[in-house]
This record gives sequence, C-alpha cells and structure tokens, in this order.
Amino acid sequence: MQIVCGIITISDRASQGVYEDLGGPALKAAATGYGWQVAAEVVVPDDQSEIQRAVRTQINQGCQLVLTTGGTGVARRDVTPEAVLQIADREIPGFGEAMRMKSLAITPNAILSRSLAAAVGSTLVICLPGKPSGAVECLGFVVGAIPHCVKVLQQVPTSC
Repeated sequence: MQIVCGIITISDRASQGVYEDLGGPALKAAATGYGWQVAAEVVVPDDQSEIQRAVRTQINQGCQLVLTTGGTGVARRDVTPEAVLQIADREIPGFGEAMRMKSLAITPNAILSRSLAAAVGSTLVICLPGKPSGAVECLGFVVGAIPHCVKVLQQVPTSC
C-alpha cells in the first residue's frame, strides 16, 4: 500500500534557525525506506496552535500519515501530545505503549516519553521523540501496524 506521509519537526530552536533540523530528515529517510511518499515537511515551534495548524495543513494536502518529531518529553514547552489530542477523534494507545516498552530496553529515560498516536479524521498522526535516532527507532517499533491502521482509517463508512 502506497502511503502519503507528512513530517512535522517541532522545535523552537530549529524553527528559529538556531540549529539545523536533523529529526525531520531522519524521519524522511526512514519513511522513504518504507516505500512511503513524503508529500510535506515543515518545522514549527513548540506552540499548540502552530502544531495543530501544521497537522491540519498536511491532512488537507492529502497526507494519510503525519509523523511528528519533538515535543513529547516532560519539559514545559513539550506540548505536542496535548496539541494533537485536542484535534484528534481518538487516541490509539497501543502505539505509545509499544514505543515506550521497546525503548525501555535501550534507555531508562524512555519512561519519560509521552509519544502517542491518534486518528485525526481519516489520518494517522504519530508523535515521536525529538532525538533523531529515537524518532526513527520508535517508528520502527510500530511500522508493522501502520499500513493496516491507515487502510482502516481511509475506509469510507457504509450505512446499514
């Protein structure tokens, strides 16, 4: 199944040009490696309305999957989970649970992660850690479930 994907890097400093975005390019390489078409990429600050606007824009551009990187920790500016959940139709808890469980084998700090996945309309949004290696690893932990989830979310409901 060809999946059309968007990538959003969430970082105050990268959005201001203080440092280079490494997370977005790392996710793009992983996504294209899975055979997905990356149709949109953007860097936004750690701001709930900016994050929500970026997610909605990528959905309107036809993205069936939106990957975010950054803002999933416990710092005060880490607001990605809240931003996504406010516009989500439903959270899909197994994604976050799997990412944390498998990440704990790599680092004890994985317990601090608030990574998650949610359905926003017919689009799957996955919020990944900001560290490029962590984002790619966590995506790899759940990649097997993504095609089926996207397929189910894209189905048009039928009436009885």
